[in-house]
Amino acid sequence: MIDYSPFWITLKSSNETTYTLINLHHVSSATIQKLRDNRPLNTTTINDLCRILNCQIQDIAQYVPSEDDQTL
Repeated sequence: MIDYSPFWITLKSSNETTYTLINLHHVSSATIQKLRDNRPLNTTTINDLCRILNCQIQDIAQYVPSEDDQTL
C-alpha cells in the first residue's frame, strides 16, 4: 500500500499549508482528501507536490506492505 504520511511531515516542515496548496497552487481539495485517505494519486500530481514543496518523492510517499494489497 502506498502511504502518504511522509507528505504530512514534509508539509508541516514547509512554509505551505493545505490552504496554500489549494488556494495558491491550485491543488484540488479532492487531492488533499486522497492524501488523507491514502488513496491513489497519479504521478503528475506527485510531481507537482514535489515541485511545490521542493522535495523528493520519498518525502511524499512510501510503500508499506499490507495484507490488503491485491494478489499478483
